[in-house]
Amino acid sequence: MCDYTSYIDKATEQFRQLLIEQLARQDKMEAGESAKDFGKMEKITVGVCGGDGIGPIIVKEAERLLRFLLADEIASGKVEIRQIEGLTIENRLALGKAIPDDTLAAIKACDVLLKGPTTTPKGGSMESANVALRRELDLYANVRPVSVPEKNIDWIFYRENTEGEYVLGSRGIEVPDKLAMDFKVTTKSGTRRIARAAFEYAKNNGKTNVAIVTKANIMKKTDGNFTAICHEVAAEYPGIEAEDWYIDIMTANLVNEAIRDRFQVFVLPNLYGDIITDEAAQIQGGVGTAGSANIGDRYAMFEAIHGSAPRMIEEGIGEYANPSSIFKAVEMMLRHIAMPVQADRLAKAMEICNETEKKVVVTGNRDGATCARFADYVMETVQKL
Repeated sequence: MCDYTSYIDKATEQFRQLLIEQLARQDKMEAGESAKDFGKMEKITVGVCGGDGIGPIIVKEAERLLRFLLADEIASGKVEIRQIEGLTIENRLALGKAIPDDTLAAIKACDVLLKGPTTTPKGGSMESANVALRRELDLYANVRPVSVPEKNIDWIFYRENTEGEYVLGSRGIEVPDKLAMDFKVTTKSGTRRIARAAFEYAKNNGKTNVAIVTKANIMKKTDGNFTAICHEVAAEYPGIEAEDWYIDIMTANLVNEAIRDRFQVFVLPNLYGDIITDEAAQIQGGVGTAGSANIGDRYAMFEAIHGSAPRMIEEGIGEYANPSSIFKAVEMMLRHIAMPVQADRLAKAMEICNETEKKVVVTGNRDGATCARFADYVMETVQKL
């Protein structure tokens, strides 16, 4: 039998360091931070970052759309749009960093970030740029709405964004040729704030039901605590029903037409939220149709929920990528920075372009419109409103 003492000692020390870091993070969250009030800010700085693959293509059109919608605010100096460089996979690999230092500094100099998809290398120790950004900017709430009016579907998902499997996913341990272990973390403060975000949304938008989605029957410590803490928060909202669901049955419920239209607001840990919101987006019309907000008290990041689509770039059809998801992210960002009028105009235009008129259709291939042509169509439609 092999002597595993050295591996065990190394793993024990590594786990000790992780505990120290996560307890320090918990203490910091307990101290709290005041949220920005964009309605009272004299100037709002928006960072724009293209990312990888189709990212620069769709973000170029999203920025054009944003400048169109905020032309007056930009001209008056109320809004400034800055280009953020350096978040490409090539630069990150060359520097060996998920987010290069100068890029992170530029992002932190902005109030909100509109970001294209970024590629994460398979294997190795390079952390996902998204995971790193969520941690560095403390973007604890991943918010993803899904709407299919003709099927009476109006869902919004509040996914915890800074904990679970993802926050320590690149820092597991391995005994070569024997075993590998990754870690999952749930903190009281981290769970309370995502639960409160979900219940506050429900209260402020006339919702009466919040589904708490976990696998607490198996993951008894992490998911068990997540469920219990969510119910502690729920007790402060007597008019809202809090229901427990397991993630496996909830994935089935979303495609069960007999039950799915009863769901309204979902709150769930990181990994489950990542998976189930892609399923929900597919019901809406595909991941190309859904936007995503990553919100913290000080910063916020808005993006498409899909990836960088390297296949489209390899096949030379990147210009035919569907920008609907990143355009939805633009709408969500406009609401976040207290510009609801512009957000409503964009939402109405997108409804006309994607559901009513459909005069310009993006298929993701050469038989459809280009990303740029669809952006023109959306802006032409906004002008008519």
